[in-house]
This record gives sequence, C-alpha cells and structure tokens, in this order.
Amino acid sequence: QVELAESGGGLVPAGGSLTLSCRVSGVTFRGNTIAWYRQAPGEERSSVARIRANGRTAYADSIAGRFIISRDIGTTVSLQMNNLKPEDTAMYYCAACREQQWACTDQKEYDIWGQGTQVTVSA
Repeated sequence: QVELAESGGGLVPAGGSLTLSCRVSGVTFRGNTIAWYRQAPGEERSSVARIRANGRTAYADSIAGRFIISRDIGTTVSLQMNNLKPEDTAMYYCAACREQQWACTDQKEYDIWGQGTQVTVSA
C-alpha cells in the first residue's frame, strides 16, 4: 500500500526556516515524481516544488530561491524552506505521480496524497 506522510510543520516567525519531510512507503522514487503542494485558507491548492525520478527539480516562482526540494537515497523527500514569509502560511502536502502515465505538471495527475502538515509564519 502506497502512503505518504508529511512532518515538520509548525509556527515560525517571518524570516525563519523550516524543513518539511515526506516519508514515502509502498513506492520507490523510480518512475515517480514527488511534489509539494500547499493550500491556504480560502485559496486553491497550488504547486510549490517537485522532484522527478531523475532528480530534476522545478519550483513555483513565488518560492524560487527560498525553498529547496531534495530526497535521500531511501524514502524521504524534504522541503527546506528559508526566509519564510507570512504568505507562506498554508497546509503543505506531498504527492506522488507516475511518470510513465503522466507529465506530472498538473496536480490532477497526482493520485497519492499525504494528510498534510501545517506551516504558520507569523509577521
């Protein structure tokens, strides 16, 4: 059974840093893109960053240069978030997409999602 489990959220002052982790079980990174999405209250869920099976990464313009997505050789994809801003406050989710079937550039193509971890940035 494929499962994703996020952790690492919390409350941090503006300018601070947090590192989120997404533990992946039941599937390997091979053939799968793992992505981070976020959703703030009253807003639609939006892409933050993704890492492909070949290691290639992509970032949303709003966080480029501040966030870094990476993965270990095992089962964890991390999102290091630096210089956090109040507008980064959201529930953060990780998700998996099968590259054989999808381009993995649209959240509709991600069929496995974690429960999310809350990030709150105070002004």
